[in-house]
Order: sequence, then C-alpha cells, then structure tokens
Amino acid sequence: MHTSDFDVDTLQKLRRTPELLEAIMNSQVSELKLQSQLRETYSADIVRAAMTLIELRERAQHKFSRASEMWFDRTGLEQATPEAVANYKAARFENCAGPIFDLCCGIGSDSIAIASIGKEVTSVDMSEAACLRTRWNAEAHNVDERIETICSDVQQLKTDLQFVHCDPDRRAMGKRSIRLEDSSPPLEFLKELIDRCQGGAIKLSPASNFGGKFDDAEIELISLNGECKEATVWFGDLAGEENWRATLLPSGFTLSADPFNHFPRVGPLSDYIYDVDPAIVRAGLVDALADELELERLDDAEEYLTGPQLVDSPAVTPFRVLAELTHNRKSIRKYFRDHPCHELEIKCRHVPVDVDSLRKSIPLKGTGKKTLLIVRLGGKTKGVAAERIVSEESSASRSEKTDQP
Repeated sequence: MHTSDFDVDTLQKLRRTPELLEAIMNSQVSELKLQSQLRETYSADIVRAAMTLIELRERAQHKFSRASEMWFDRTGLEQATPEAVANYKAARFENCAGPIFDLCCGIGSDSIAIASIGKEVTSVDMSEAACLRTRWNAEAHNVDERIETICSDVQQLKTDLQFVHCDPDRRAMGKRSIRLEDSSPPLEFLKELIDRCQGGAIKLSPASNFGGKFDDAEIELISLNGECKEATVWFGDLAGEENWRATLLPSGFTLSADPFNHFPRVGPLSDYIYDVDPAIVRAGLVDALADELELERLDDAEEYLTGPQLVDSPAVTPFRVLAELTHNRKSIRKYFRDHPCHELEIKCRHVPVDVDSLRKSIPLKGTGKKTLLIVRLGGKTKGVAAERIVSEESSASRSEKTDQP
C-alpha cells in the first residue's frame, strides 16, 4: 500500500531503455545540462524517472547489496526493510508450511528475503507499481520464480491465510504517523489478522504506539548498527516464549525477557558508563540487561548503566569515566580548559540540552577526543566527562550518534 513516484507505464518505458540509465551513470556534466541533452532524445517524464531511480539506487547502497540493480520509489525505499533485517526475520519462517503472504509488500524486500530461504511467497499491494517493482527486484535477486504478486487491497483478500508478514503503511493519512489506528490497514485489521492466521509477523515503526495493543504476542525490537529500525510483532506459531525481545544486528545478540521480572538497581557512578543499544531501551529490557551484565543504573529514570569492570558486549557501548561535573556551563568549560581535547561528543537522553550551543561554549584546543554525557545521577543532573572505548569490532558495527531527542 505504498505510493509510487511514477506510474506503471513510465516504469515500463524506463525498463525498455537501459541505455538511458547508463548514460546518466556515465555522464560527467552537470545535472541541468544532462537533462537538457537527454530530453533531445527522450521524453521529460522518462528522463525525470531515470534520474530519480539513479539517485535512489545510490542512496540504497547502505540498505541493499544489489541496490544498483533494484527498482525504487522514494517512499518505498524509505519504508523498505533493510536487507540485513529482512534476512534475519525471514529465518523465523523457515519451518512454515505452505505459501507465505507478504501483505503491503512495497518494493518487496521482505518478500525477497523469505523467498531466498526457499519459501513460496505471495506478495500483495494495492499499488500496481509496487507489485511491478517487487517482481523486478525479485528478478535482481534470482528468486522471481518463488514470488507471485497480487494487486489488491489486503483488507479485501478472500484467500485463506496461514502465515503472513504485514507492513502497514504509516503514511495512510498523507503524513507519517506513529499511531497504529492511523495506519493502513488499521489496528483493527491487524488484530483480526492475528486471530485469523496460524502465525506471522507485523512490521511496525519502533516509535509507534504498540504497547498494550497485542496480547499473547512477542514484540521484538531490532536494531542495525546501533539504530533501532523496527518493532516486529510475532504471533501464533512464530511467537517466542517471552513477550519482549531485543535483537542487535549484525552481531546477532538477542535478549528475551519479561520486563516486570527485573527491577532497577541504582548504584553510584563507577569507573565505566555504558550506553545501552536503543532496541533494548525501546523493548524495556534495560534492567534485564543490567542483571545479565552485572551492572547498575545511574538513576531509576536513566538508561545509562555503570560498573567497575569493563564489559565486552554488543549490547552496550563503554565509556571510561574521567570526572563527574556539576551541571552548569561554568564548571563544564573549566574542566575542558584544564583537560582540553580536539573533538567533543555530547550525549544526553532525558535532560533537555541545546547540544550545539553547549559545544560552541566549550574550548576545543587540545588533542584527542572526549565525550560529555549529561545524565541523571542519583536524582540530580550531572555532567560526566569520559572517553569512548572503541575496539576494532565495535568501531565496525556501531555508529556514533548523539542521543539528543
């Protein structure tokens, strides 16, 4: 149910003119001049579609290993499941008998992943262009013989469904929404799907209001390279034993637990601070992780953990504590004047901070890199000067992002 930048006729014309795509990729002139040259031979709509596709293929390189051969529209690319996440989810469908239905298939990334493990997939979308892209993308991955497309409103399907994957459109009201009630298909249909099918998965935004909406299901938060990508509702035969799970890719670390069986253990600031992966935070499993790693919270309202030992786990990013600071700019500036650095990373979660303004007020006249964490510590707001501990493995798999909301 994803909208398309171009209609089917335009896409088919573009498919028949691969030389146009090659001309754009090999061009050395400005975009404006290139468009003018190409329009002497091709229609304006085909040139515009070709240039858009080349742009989207370049943007998709971080999501798909065969992006240069795939077909995208802007919304479809934005909402598409990254290849690594889709492949991870597909493994749960391995023991499902019969065809898998991928509802609201978009550009087909989840369909392709499921077909790649040998399953027959029926991909359904109300957009004819989306179905066309799914077929062409399946060809690019050599799984087109295992994927059938149906252009239909998924709410009108009369076929019996046993196992499904569903990716409801979050822009059904014309703009992005985190309310499942505003998605298409809406929450009511998603609940009916759970009752109707033997098992399956519903892909949701990790920011959506899924809490308390799905009884007897497992909600899995999945992160990729330190960014929480989606919340997957597993139900029926595909649900796990616990109601909540967090999985971190590409490491494959997974934590499954009942958050109500774990309680906050708050301790004083110790030698190390640990930034918890956002999938674990969003799944409400910080205390379960703290118990597993033998760490404590800085505050019962703060997700940062602390401990005297250096913990090696893909679930946390470690920082060596250098100093505890009073939370005011005078104290913070003085510390970094006395202990200068060349680059300063500022991290905060729940404390409102103007990060850009704070960074500009701090002198950066030294060498090396430091981190300033603004945290709740024992009920009070504090600054913590620290050094990020980066191993070869963590530097390759984690992105360094400021946690400013």
